[in-house]
Amino acid sequence: MLKDKKLFLLDIDGTIALDTTLIDGTLEFMEHVLSIGGKYIFITNNSTTSIDDYIKKFEKFKIKVDATSFVTSSYATALYLKENYKDKKIFVLGTKSFIQELKSFDIKVTEEQEDDISCAVVGFDNELNYKKIEDICELLTTRNIDYIATNPDLVCPTSFGFIPDCGSICQMIGNAVKREPIYIGKPNKAIVEMCLKQTGYSKEEALVIGDRLYTDIACGINGGVDTAVLFTGEAKKEDLADTEFKPTYSFESIKELYEEVSV
Repeated sequence: MLKDKKLFLLDIDGTIALDTTLIDGTLEFMEHVLSIGGKYIFITNNSTTSIDDYIKKFEKFKIKVDATSFVTSSYATALYLKENYKDKKIFVLGTKSFIQELKSFDIKVTEEQEDDISCAVVGFDNELNYKKIEDICELLTTRNIDYIATNPDLVCPTSFGFIPDCGSICQMIGNAVKREPIYIGKPNKAIVEMCLKQTGYSKEEALVIGDRLYTDIACGINGGVDTAVLFTGEAKKEDLADTEFKPTYSFESIKELYEEVSV
């Protein structure tokens, strides 16, 4: 039952915001969560922005957040690299913010083709140029190194529609090198597990909220928690008829979800 939920795991792009504009009802929903003694955590696959930068962005939104309010695909990727590639050099295709976050975990990163690279990592890169694509294609073609990516999202919602996301970048690379990465972010259930462990809430108290069926809703299903899809981003009502990722609930927007939980 929605009334029993205390932990709300929310996507960002297409769910509560489009670019730098909040979707109507977002602030009211966040205030409601705090009023019932609950917790919201933003679980985003957008790896262009570090947690520190997200905190600054959300301060402008007037949403109360701290470092525990975000589990991003870049953060999850940093933890994965820290555990599996300690003291090894990592080639990164990503934004300056993403690279800085990896460095904050003492991960050895490079954007150059150096001899001792153990793994190539791709993130959603809105600073992308063709040289970056050429370099990673050469690495993945000529060397037997591991290959991971932050998230499989094909598109990222914007105010005018969509732009290519990390999954589309990896498809382009894959067409050239005939390799697919291991994806770390949603729908990996580890994202939900991190949030449950961090907060102490049970699976029954948690709700994953997002606009994508194959990442957000799939992540909740994989993590064993209820889900709610919002139709303000990628997913449309007609998609529910033919998907393996059936949400527990569906709403037009976060405003409609707020109206349902706050009565």
